[in-house]
Amino acid sequence: MYGKMFSACLYGIEGVMIGVEIDLANGLPQTNIIGLPDSAIREAVERVRAAVKNCGYRYPQQRITINLAPADLRKEGSAFDLAIALGILITSGQLIMPSAQEMLLIGELALDGSLRPVSGVLPMVEAARKSGFKAVLLPQGNAAEAALISGINVYTIDHLQALANAAESVASFGPIIDKLVPLEESEGSLLPFPVSVSMGMGAKEQPPVLVLSVEHLKYNPKYSDSEAASSEANEIMDDYSDVLGQQHVKRALTIAAAGMHNIMLIGPPGTGKTMLIKRLPSILPQLSDSEALEVTKIFSAAGNLKDAHNGLLRSRPFRSPHHTISSAGLIGGGGIPKPGEVSLAHRGILFLDELPEFSRNVLEVLRQPLEDGVVTISRARASFTFPAKFMLAASMNPCSCGFFGSGISQKNCTCSPSRIAQYRAKISGPLLDRIDLQVDVPRPKEWNRQGHVLSSAEMRAEVLAAQAIQAKRYKRLAISWNSELSGASLRKYASLNRESAQILYDILENLGLSMRAHDRIIKLSRTIADLEGAQDISSAHLAEAVQYRNLDRQVLVEE
Repeated sequence: MYGKMFSACLYGIEGVMIGVEIDLANGLPQTNIIGLPDSAIREAVERVRAAVKNCGYRYPQQRITINLAPADLRKEGSAFDLAIALGILITSGQLIMPSAQEMLLIGELALDGSLRPVSGVLPMVEAARKSGFKAVLLPQGNAAEAALISGINVYTIDHLQALANAAESVASFGPIIDKLVPLEESEGSLLPFPVSVSMGMGAKEQPPVLVLSVEHLKYNPKYSDSEAASSEANEIMDDYSDVLGQQHVKRALTIAAAGMHNIMLIGPPGTGKTMLIKRLPSILPQLSDSEALEVTKIFSAAGNLKDAHNGLLRSRPFRSPHHTISSAGLIGGGGIPKPGEVSLAHRGILFLDELPEFSRNVLEVLRQPLEDGVVTISRARASFTFPAKFMLAASMNPCSCGFFGSGISQKNCTCSPSRIAQYRAKISGPLLDRIDLQVDVPRPKEWNRQGHVLSSAEMRAEVLAAQAIQAKRYKRLAISWNSELSGASLRKYASLNRESAQILYDILENLGLSMRAHDRIIKLSRTIADLEGAQDISSAHLAEAVQYRNLDRQVLVEE
């Protein structure tokens, strides 16, 4: 006897449809799973066997072969348990499921038959919708996440016994009736029993069968996406009005947020570098619909989507890994690679506090994602590509003791020139070249609240105005921010007049900057012009962009 159900697994951050084929044959009772399963899938045999028996169903005493197709794709996780269990029940004649060929089955089984939620449901359900599936049956704990995908019906089940508990009597087996045939209690457990069914010409005894309907299991989401976005915005408690002074740093942060440019703050301990960067989310715009789906899929695949009841994630991610993180933790990795911190920061901010304290090998792997916006991880069997368009925000001290050039007479720098050079050399030139704004954060001199203090609301208003200009300008392109300009689009939308081009050429010659720095200065100038509502880039915009590349201006340690 042969049966087939459908489940799904993750391949990177994308869902892949998997056919779960069941074959029952005569022979010694045993169950084999083939199709490159991992340990968690092979152990499904014992979970399914116990769950089926403990829910009162019959586990076939036959040779059972379970194939996960396509067979050449390595699979992992426990999401196949439900499909395997229902496949065995259907193939053994204990269950009829009229919509089996149009329904995706996802869920992990406990030994008592209850279902546990699994990770990565959002990309799996999206893949099912694209493949033409009409419905998905999964654990109650994953229902809110699955309901984020429109165009597919979501049904939930919390226990295999729910199939029997919701049963009703039927009068005939004419066309398949979308009802449940009742099970009779026998010695404290629910066991299938023969029933007499009227077929029109006398009675005929039929084998026990459940004809399954899932309409009573339909999930109706009760969240409002607009309310969720509003509640997320209200959760932001930190405000730039809490930061005294540092007006030039706030200006730099506004520019960085307006064009999603990489930024690094350099200054002595206690000047507010971390405080300033941690308030960046308060001035960033909310994610668009397409961006929100991208980000939510990544968090789902990584198992970091804690609460889907409020809808898609709308606030931009802010990731701040510890400096002991490994390359695989930052970029992603594993036998079947999972997203790393750079992908979890997609469309948001990756904050590296005290940048030189990170391993140099870890920092160097940032080059590709900073340039390309994606991460490609190659394995023997396949290559995986994860999105990684993020704003890099970093902070660092000017030296290892932290007080070089601080101007604090009570705390003079104790580092030798060679030690300072060694400390700064932890950040390579190619990586530094990719950071658009390198801003000094001196010790603040304003210790009271006299005068106007720039707030997050004011800075955010400027950022939103600049974003609206960019959205209109790039509406026909696959980019959203000035920092994404390159090649022909950079020459078209950020062109310089002859005077500005000559000024930039002289600056490049005097400072010895690279051509990458040349392009990044132009993109930064385009953002400054957008903040002022200017159509063209002027020499003043160019001059301001150049002044933010402090470390590129070759400030010697001996100074």
